[in-house]
Amino acid sequence: MILGKIWNAISAQLNKLANAIRGADPIAEMQYEYDRSIEQMKEGREGLAQYRALVERVQRQVDGQRKQVALIEAKIKAFLNSGDRETAARFALDLRRAKEDLGENEKQLALHEQAYQNNLLKIQHAVKKLDEVKHKISKYDAELKMSRAESEMAQLASQFKFNVTTDFGQAEQILQDQIDRNRARVRVASDLSGEGLEEIERDLSIEKTLAEDALKEFEKDEGLVTPETAKTTPGTKELGPGIKTLAPVSEVG
Repeated sequence: MILGKIWNAISAQLNKLANAIRGADPIAEMQYEYDRSIEQMKEGREGLAQYRALVERVQRQVDGQRKQVALIEAKIKAFLNSGDRETAARFALDLRRAKEDLGENEKQLALHEQAYQNNLLKIQHAVKKLDEVKHKISKYDAELKMSRAESEMAQLASQFKFNVTTDFGQAEQILQDQIDRNRARVRVASDLSGEGLEEIERDLSIEKTLAEDALKEFEKDEGLVTPETAKTTPGTKELGPGIKTLAPVSEVG
């Protein structure tokens, strides 16, 4: 029977899923077998649908025969009521044959219906198992990736020892040397930047003194008297060449 073959194929795929973890890439193998099982499941569903169509045809045939039996029984009763026993007897013979056919078809219908229900239950069970396998694949995939990451991190942690004898330690030492040289250049440049400052400050002071002398000479030539030139307090002023220094005016009480 087609459903039996399909179920055997599905069972074989489920068994392969159970043994898939023994390969080099168990996750890929499990996924491959899972996909194949899904294809087998699709075929099983299609076969089950076809078988259900057969059951429905047998059911319609049985329903038709039951109506036919009821009709013959009604005719027999009618002829008996009319006193036509001969005709009623002929229909009674037809009724016997119809009931025999109906009984045989009802047995076939029961067998088909039971077979359909059995295969439906198997497919439902297989669907549940495949769903569990799908979750297991995701779980195993995540756990496998995590374990690989943990293994790599553990390996890296053992390699990352800051020892000058390792390649990493030597590279770190080279970087530190370069940083020290760069900082030394900055320090030297900073120290050298102070050279000549005293001479520059001395030149600026001389220039400032000469400028102040030139300004005082200009003020004297122009007759301008300021506290700086007159050596007086800021409270007195001298206006022009003919004006004397004014004394502070006392406050009027």
